[in-house]
Amino acid sequence: MKYLILIYSNPASREIWEGFSDEQRAEGFRYYGALTEELAASGELIVTEALADPSLTRRVTVRDGQTVTSDGPFAEAKELLAGFFLVECDSMERAVEVAARLPEAELGLIEVRPVLTLGGMEM
Repeated sequence: MKYLILIYSNPASREIWEGFSDEQRAEGFRYYGALTEELAASGELIVTEALADPSLTRRVTVRDGQTVTSDGPFAEAKELLAGFFLVECDSMERAVEVAARLPEAELGLIEVRPVLTLGGMEM
């Protein structure tokens, strides 16, 4: 079954990341690279992406046929989507195991959600 692992950051986790030296950031990227390679080798990884800075977000709504866009996330939002992994795992427990290995699990928030197909949940 497919699971989407959503990685959220918050002010504390962003502050820690921004305070890292170039070498510490490179180490963080190496960690993610190794995890990505491991999940690809096991056949569980479908895709993973990091998202650009939340200030580049565009919210889109359509009302009465008119498309309206606004800049950035809501000002009151403290947790912002930072990236995701789409994985194919045997169980929710395995997807949670993968999610728990992400550094943001200790600083931010990780969500694991089953992916629906047009026929409903794959089980």
